[in-house]
Parts: sequence; C-alpha cells; structure tokens
Amino acid sequence: MKYNDTWDLDAMYQGGVTGNAFQEALETLVQKRDALIKDMQAFDINATGAPATFADIIDQADQYLNHFTTLITYAQMASDADMRDEAASAAINKVATLNQAYEIARKGLDKQLATLSDAEFQDFLAEPRLAEIAFTLEEDRRDAKRLLDDQAEALLSELQIDGLSGWSNTYSTTASVMTISVDLDDGHHDYSVGQAMNNMYADPNPENRAKIFAAWEETFAQYGPVFADILNHLAGYRLTTQKAHGYNDFMEEPLEYNRIKGETVEAMWQAVAANKDTFVQFLNRKKALLGLETLNWQDVDAPLDFEDTKPTTFTYDEAADFVVENFRTFGDKLADFAQSAIDKRWIEAEDRPGKRPGGYCTETINEDETRIFMTFTGSRNDTSTLAHELGHAFHSDVLTSEAPSNQAYAMNVAETASTFAETIVANANLKQAKSKSERLQLLNAKMENAIAMFMNIRSRFLFETAFYTERQDGFVSESRLNELMTQAQEEAFGGAINDLHPHFWASKLHFFIDDVPFYNFPYTFGYMFSLGIYAEYLKAPEGFEERYIALLKDTGRMTTEELAMKHLGADLTKPDFWQAAIDLAAADVKEFLAESEDLV
Repeated sequence: MKYNDTWDLDAMYQGGVTGNAFQEALETLVQKRDALIKDMQAFDINATGAPATFADIIDQADQYLNHFTTLITYAQMASDADMRDEAASAAINKVATLNQAYEIARKGLDKQLATLSDAEFQDFLAEPRLAEIAFTLEEDRRDAKRLLDDQAEALLSELQIDGLSGWSNTYSTTASVMTISVDLDDGHHDYSVGQAMNNMYADPNPENRAKIFAAWEETFAQYGPVFADILNHLAGYRLTTQKAHGYNDFMEEPLEYNRIKGETVEAMWQAVAANKDTFVQFLNRKKALLGLETLNWQDVDAPLDFEDTKPTTFTYDEAADFVVENFRTFGDKLADFAQSAIDKRWIEAEDRPGKRPGGYCTETINEDETRIFMTFTGSRNDTSTLAHELGHAFHSDVLTSEAPSNQAYAMNVAETASTFAETIVANANLKQAKSKSERLQLLNAKMENAIAMFMNIRSRFLFETAFYTERQDGFVSESRLNELMTQAQEEAFGGAINDLHPHFWASKLHFFIDDVPFYNFPYTFGYMFSLGIYAEYLKAPEGFEERYIALLKDTGRMTTEELAMKHLGADLTKPDFWQAAIDLAAADVKEFLAESEDLV
C-alpha cells in the first residue's frame, strides 16, 4: 500500500486527548476565551470608534473559534475512529462546555447590533473590515432580535450540553454498542452498525442481503423504544426553543440555517414528485435484472452481477489514484488538492470494527486544513464517497482566502461541491466501460445516487415533516414512527419497494444530529444544484474550474437564491431549473432502460 488509509491524529496533538499537547491547547483556549469575553463585555456600540473596535473583536473571535473548532473536531475524530474511546467522548463534552461562556457573551455582543436602526447599521458597516462580512453580520443582527434576555439565553446555552447535544450523544453511544448478528453463507458474523450497513447494501448475494436486513431491522426494533425516546426529546427541545425564539413554524429555523426560501424547497420537491414515475421505471427494471420477484429495501442499492462482468472493486490505492486522475480531467487545482489530502493522511478510511458508521468531512481546522472520515470496503460506492468527501474538502480549501466569517457556508451549498465531485468520477467511470454489462453496472451505480436523492431523502423529508407536525401535540410512539416512516417510503418510492424499512428513522444518524432539524433535504438540493452546474460545465468546459471556484467562494456570503442568480442566471423558486436538473438524471434512466431491454 503506497497510501496510508488511516489519518494521522498525532500530527495534530501528540498523545491524544489525554496527552500534554491537547491539555495545553485546552488551557490556551480558556485564556483566549476569557480575554475575548472581557473585550466583548466591555464593548459599547455607542462609543467613539465602535465599528473599528467591533472589527478587532471579530478578528479576535475568529482566532478563538479556529482554536475551539480544531479542539472539538479533534476529539470528535478520535471518538469516531474508536467509539469505545471514553476519553475522547469526555473531551468532546469538556470542550463544548468550555465554549458555553463564549456563546453567551457573543449573543450579548450581537444584541448590541440589534439596537441599531437600519440606517445606523448601514453606517456601522462602513468600516472596511465589517463591510467585507456584512452578509453574516446582517444574519447575526437578525438572529439577535430573536434572543431572550441574557439570563434566559445563558440558561439555554448551559442546558444545550445535557439537552439537545446530550440526547444526540446518547444516540451515538447506543449505536456504538449495538451488534448486528447474522448467519451468512460463509458463516456467523457479528457486525458493528457501520459494517452491517456496508455489507447489507454491497453484497451481490440477495439471500445474504435479505438476512442482514432482517437482522438489522430486528436489532433496531429491539432498541426502538430507546431511539423513540431520544428522537422525541430532541424534537421537543427544538420545538420549545423555537417557540421561545419567535419561530412560527418548525421549518423556519432549517430554512434560515440553509439560507434558502421555503418557495425554493417547495419548487424542488414538486419537480421531484412530478418525475417520480421515471425513477420507478428504473427500479422495476433493476428488479428484473436482479432476477427478483419483489424489490425490497436492501435491494435498492444492490450491485448488478452479470456472468461476463463482476462488480468492479478497488483497493484504497486504486480508488485514490482513480479519483485524482479523473478530477484532473476537470481541473488541476481540484486534482492537486485531492492528491495533497491523500498524501498528508487527512483521510481515515480503514475498514475495522469500532468506527462510527457513515462518512464526513470536518470543518476547517488548524487554519487551513480539513479531515475526511469514511470506511473503505472496496466498492464503487466507497470510491464515490471518497470523491464526495474530497469535494467537501476542496470547497473548504478554496474559501481559506476569504475572511473567516465568510467561510461558513450553509449545508445545502456544501453538498453542491461534494456531489459535483462525485459526478466527475461517475461520468469518468462510464467513459471507461469496456462492455455493455460493465456500462449497465456503472449506470446502476450512478442511478443509486439519484434514487437516494429523489426517493430516499424525499421519504426522510416527508417523514420528518409528519413527525414534527404530530410532535407539536405530544409524544409520538415507536409504532407511530414506524407508520409514518413506511407511509413516507411508500409515497416517495411510488410503490416500487415491497418490504420497506419501518425502523429507518431509528437507524439513520441524520435524524439525531443536534445542529438543526431537517438535515436531509440539503442533500437533494446539493445534488440537483450540482447537476445544473455540471450542465453549464458541459456547455463550456474550457476554463470552467475558475468559474466553479468563484461560485464556491461566494457560498459563505449570500443566500442560495442570490448565488444561483449571480453564477447561473437561475431563479430557484421556479420549476424550470429543477426540471432541467432532473432531465440529466432521467437521461441516465433512459439509457439504462434502452441498454438493458434485451436482458429481461
């Protein structure tokens, strides 16, 4: 192996979370925090020179936040790499607790912005350093108007650790000790949640997939009452705090968080629903190619197995080289960055027990760095995941030249860069297909993404909408959660799946993340938005990488609708843009149907 498939955490803090380096960094964090809070509390927005002083405080806060983010991200990475690491879990809570005082002081500072009239605020922004980050300051001012009195906000901040974050951590801890036990054709297996998920979707043997899914659903059913409690408490906490902060609807907060209008999200889902039949046709054809009487949940992402072409597998080295090579067909900057991240061991990809399931790219840490977490098992899906997360990392990298306050982009546009990177690799795969069977396998792999975005994630959105609607009136039982989940899946998949996944709500980490509810729809937005960008690239590929980077650089300082209008000339509240994006995916379905017609 020429590449190391584990990340180098010691390069950040030798000795881990209990080592001297990490502990000394904690002490430095407290010193920075206390000095910053002192300056925040002394600030008077009506004093002479207030804008310049405010700008100095923002600079100081940026330095503190980078230090804080690096520490808590490091602890989270250590925990995710080994969910049994109790010291890492404790460190996460400790760093988060240390940050509470800053959060309280920052809210008090932002409240001063809210005391300014619109005209006074515009005068305040005349300071060059503040003018550069005007968009985010306007958001801070808007959010400050929702705040309660200082004492109440301080209490909410303190309760966050043992409330919202506490319940989210309880879910992660519970999932970490779960074992999925199953007897397959090669013997008995005791899988972690992450290992079971990877094998359930990747195994070409339908009997194995069915056995793993049965064990998976049974295990999550055993823990169902616990996860129902956790989900209800997370939602109850959110609804209570949303009401206290003046939100009139549970969707307002996630829409603000994603800098997107409700009309845009509605237009997107309307387009998806209107085109559902096209993707039902794909699933029906896939069922026939798999030789199945019924298509069940575990079969949706199953690889196609032909006698003359077995599903392609990769070593980690091969996948890394393949991704970099095909990134270079788009642009040298993307490819060079990906190669550097791989060489520097920013990626944790080893397949081993004890890791948390899923994958992610961290926020920017150590000033200009990120880290990627995933589990690489050799499938094309894992290669796509590698490309996906490197797309995230590249997005963060191109923003490092911007003011720190302008580097915080919303989740929906974050998924744009990752999905764009996936698309490059998927299309490169298709071009290199050596046979009809291989091309069908690659189209299937590509369509799995579309099915996930248009059907699976739509079912999550429908479920979460129904759940939050009912949760406003009280606790929603496990059995009712199962009903809401299967109803959502039936609607989103158009009846194409026979055996559904009632406990999907319990098995999907995204429902239990503490940042914000409705964590899922930004993925579909990012997928479709990236298709629109890719269509522009196909029209004029020469020099497009610079246009692409310019778009990414703007993601932290304007709304989603403004971003699309400036760089694509598109109105996202209208159906035209969304239909054009769906048409690109629908073209793959038509090609798949045409090429497989003589095989069924």
